[in-house]
Formats: sequence, structure tokens, C-alpha cells
Amino acid sequence: MGITASAQEVLTPETLWKLGRVTAMGISKDGKSIVYKVATPSVADNKSNSKFYTIPVNGGNPVEVKETKDLLVDKNVSPNGLYILSNQEVKTENVLGKDIYSDLSKADAQVYNGLDYRHWDTWNNGSHNHVFYAENKDKAQAIDIMSNEPYDSPQKPFGGDEDYIWSPDSKSIIYVCKKKAGTAYAISTNTDLYEYNIETKTTKNLTENNLGYDTNPVFSPTGNLTWLQMKRDGYEADKNDIIVRFKGIDMNLTANWDGSVDNFLWSTDGKKVYFTAAVDGAKHLFEVNFPGLTKIAVTVKQITSGDFDVNDLVGFSGDNIIVTRTDMNHAAEIYSYNCKKKTWTQLTKTNDETYAKLALPKYERRYVTTTDGKKMLVWVILPPNFDATKKYPTLLYCQGGPQSPLTQSYSFRWNFSLMASQGYVVVAPNRRGMYGHGQAWNEQISKDWGGQVMDDYLSAIDDVAKESYVDKARLGAVGASYGGYSVFYLAGIHNNRFKTFISHCGVFNLESMYGTTEEVFFNNWDHGGAYWEKDNAVAQKTYTKFNPIKMVDKWNTPILIIQGGKDYRVPIGQGQEAFQAAQLRGIKSRFMLFPEENHWVLKPQNALVWQREFYKWLNETL
Repeated sequence: MGITASAQEVLTPETLWKLGRVTAMGISKDGKSIVYKVATPSVADNKSNSKFYTIPVNGGNPVEVKETKDLLVDKNVSPNGLYILSNQEVKTENVLGKDIYSDLSKADAQVYNGLDYRHWDTWNNGSHNHVFYAENKDKAQAIDIMSNEPYDSPQKPFGGDEDYIWSPDSKSIIYVCKKKAGTAYAISTNTDLYEYNIETKTTKNLTENNLGYDTNPVFSPTGNLTWLQMKRDGYEADKNDIIVRFKGIDMNLTANWDGSVDNFLWSTDGKKVYFTAAVDGAKHLFEVNFPGLTKIAVTVKQITSGDFDVNDLVGFSGDNIIVTRTDMNHAAEIYSYNCKKKTWTQLTKTNDETYAKLALPKYERRYVTTTDGKKMLVWVILPPNFDATKKYPTLLYCQGGPQSPLTQSYSFRWNFSLMASQGYVVVAPNRRGMYGHGQAWNEQISKDWGGQVMDDYLSAIDDVAKESYVDKARLGAVGASYGGYSVFYLAGIHNNRFKTFISHCGVFNLESMYGTTEEVFFNNWDHGGAYWEKDNAVAQKTYTKFNPIKMVDKWNTPILIIQGGKDYRVPIGQGQEAFQAAQLRGIKSRFMLFPEENHWVLKPQNALVWQREFYKWLNETL
């Protein structure tokens, strides 16, 4: 977090969108190198250009390579080398008018008999992802192991080849799938692990007794199937545990640990599992022993600490575990952590030259007492070259999710370093609903969207506003998704604390949200049910007391509303309704629409429009 004496520049949106984005691909077959990709956005081309590199596992100079296929172990090839896995879309249903009526080839109608007619940012056209295997030779015919099934593996919208693996004996394929269709699919999170036997051509559900998510299947070095599991159907933010199937028994290694697992990696000897998880405002590396059926106690230990996030787990090299790391001032780079010496080595330095030219912000931990007497972590990010004798405009940042951690991550849109570098103090509370503070803290937000969490926000900004460097007449609140909802809600209850608001893809009308969002299980769980359930006291409280649209009569503050045209999670009507309400009430407001973007803003030029309009609005109103 130090600032060099000669560093006078500050981070700008344009500099942010020139940074290289590092992705670790794996450790090379010979164990000597790490293979990684650097994607660099090109604003002129409106896309990212990628290059591939290797770097020695112990550090050294990167070497650019043109091909990576021969450098890495191909996890899609069976252990015996005879078969190879792949996936592709397969047409399983006729939903397009031209498919239903062959004589109407120019029709663009779509006909659905159930929900799941669209997901994230695409409409269901009757095609589903299926897993295939083939003999590992040229022109071998691929066999669809999900033939005629209207289900997806890899899972949509974000699944990849981590959703299917070979068994150690090469006789079967394990894959992740939610074998539900239509409305049943939209109201459930019940993915399972299925085993397809390539000799008998039969499929078996391996996790039929679990009703929540079963994901991320991996075999341990000693051949034990391991995966991540959530228990409750419909609850996407349930506690995520590591399950090991050993001698027919499913062992939950993290059952007695009060946290939620992000991702995991077996030690090379099969005696420990390493995993990452949020803890007190950062994401760190943990280890848990695997005792088998012995009487040795299962013990979870946190093995790294500090103000940074440990993200991807790449692999092992001797005593070192290779990971990626971020903090609020630095994008991801690849690091090596020595598990015995407890020391870090930064291996890639893709953006070090750029950061060396910048005066970077300082971030501080602050603990605030909430209205119900709890201790809440609040990150406070201070502008570069901060001068405590000056007064700064200050932003309350409202995190999305609603159940997602607010840690030392590095966003290319909601970037705290960039916000602070434009001269704003940023207040980022770890309010109710965030991983890293125990499961009870995380769960309290469900069915209480406008309750204690709103008090948490106000406790955070009120506490920091006591500082002499905060200009209390220039406070703003900003956020996206649930954070956007938070902004809409705060606009009705803030009692003139804030001078401006920015809401990106925020939930504004909980009733129309329930009627148009795609993953209905989310609203069922978080809101307590449907708005028409008049005898459901929890749901009725949500759709009345906690519904921002019910408080528009109290709005009196300028607001910028941002919306993605292809956002089917928080559909376009949410932003439209909010903007129309603000305009008709005579409130200074602006609507920024990205017709081809989803819940996020991914295209470089759109991203720069977003950044420029974001800060232009703050300059105008704060």
C-alpha cells in the first residue's frame, strides 16, 4: 500500500482498462513452469487480446508461447489415454416457430410451456449443453451421454469443463446436472452428480439424497470422489461444504467449521484438502486434514492472513502452493506460497510497471458497532496522497449479491482504487449477508432485505462521517444488483443524509421482479414466497415494507439509474420503472442503458462510457 516518492499519477478509467488480466491455466506436465494467459483490453477494437506465457515455478522471466495444449495435462483425456471428453450444444426441444412449423421458415416466434425460457442473458432456443466422449483418435465418433435429455451439462450460464471428469479407472464419467426442466428448473437449485458407465451405457445419480447444489467433482490422489455441497434446495447462498465419499460414506470435512468454501485442491499425498474462503473482509487459504475412518479429529486451519484475497488454486510445486492473489489496489497476479516457511513469492508482475507510476490509495479496517450491538467490519478507502486536514466527498458503497463477500477483490467496474483516485473517500461495510463473518451473519439478510442491513449501511456511513476529513454535506450512495436495490431503498429512508445516488441494475419493484426474473428460486427464498400469497406474512412484509417502489413519494435526491438491456436476472423494467418515477416526480435523474450488456458491462468501450458517466454524474451532483 506504500506510495513511492516520485509517483504523481493516479489511476484513471483509461489506465484501468489497459491493465493485463492474468489467468493461471495450470502447472506444466514436467512440473517446471506455470502456464498462464494475459488478456489485455483493446478499447479501439472493443475486445480483449490474449497472449500466453510460461514462467518457472520458482520465479524468473516469463516466456511467450503460441500454443499451450502440449504444455498442460489434458484433463479431458481418460487416465488410460483411450478416450476424450468434450461438450457441445444439442437441440432437444422445438421452441422456435420455424422448428415447430417447417413451412414457416421466416417466423421468429418462440413458444414455451414452462419457465426457464431465458437465463442470464440468452433465450432458450431448445438447445442444451451435453457431454460427449470419443475414442482418442482422429475422426472418432463422439457419443452423447445425455442423449435426448433436455438438461445442461456444463451448467448454464457459467459452467465449463470443470462440470465433468473421468473416474480414475477410466470406466465412467462424473458430471454435474440439474435434471429438471421448465418451471421445475427455475424454482430449484438441486444439481446432482451423475455417473455414466461407458461399458453399460447406464447413468446413476450419486447425490440423490441431497436437495441443494452438488458441484465441482474431483477425485483425490487416492481415488476418493470429492465435491462441494449445499444442503437446502432453493438457497443459492447456503453453506458450501467439502464432501469426500470414502468407502461408501460421505464425510463432510467442513461441517463443524463456521464458514463457506469457495474452491478446493487436494494435497499431492491425499492427506489434506486446501481451500479458500472469505474471513473478516479478505479471502484466505485454509487446510483441513482427511482422517479417513480413523479416530483422528477433522481440523480446519487458516494458513494465510493479511489484507489480500487468495483466489484461484493452481497446483503444488514441492512445499509451495501456486495461487492467484489480489488486493484493492492490484489486479490478479500469480503467487507462490511456501506452506512450511509461511512466505510469499510474487511470480508474475504483469502490471507492476503501471502501478509503479501511480500514487495509490490507502485502505483501512474500521469496526463499527451496529444498532443491534454487533461488531461490523467497514473498509475505508482513502484517496492517494490523503491529507487529513482536508474535507473529501464520500461514497457509501453498497455490495450486491446480496450474499457475497466484500473482500480484497479487484473489480474492473466497481473499483475502489479508482473511486478513491478520483478524490472520494469510499466507505464499504461488510453488512449483514456477507460471507466471512459466520453463517448466522450471512443468513440474516434473507427475508429481511430492508431491515437490519439498512441500519448497518447507515451505521457505517454515520460512523465514518464523524471524521473531520469527511464532508458531511457531500455524501453519496452507490451500488449494483442488491446494492442497486439498497440505493433505491435508501433513497426513501435516508433522511437527507445523501446528496446523490447511483443504482446499477438494481431491484426497484419486488412484484414485477418476481414476475420477470429467471431464477425464481432466488426470490422464493430471499423474499419468502410470491406476492399473491396473502396469508404469507413474511412475503407480504417483503412486498410492502421492503419494496422500494412503495417509498417513491419520499424521494428527493438526484439519482443515476443504469441498466443492461440483456439483464434477465434484474430485467430492464426495474430500471425503467425507477427512472420514470424519478422523472415524473421532478427529481434530477439520468438513465443509462446498455442494450447489449447483461447484469455486467463487459465490452471495453461500454465500460469506459460507464466509468465516464459515473464520475460525470458525481461531479455534477456531489
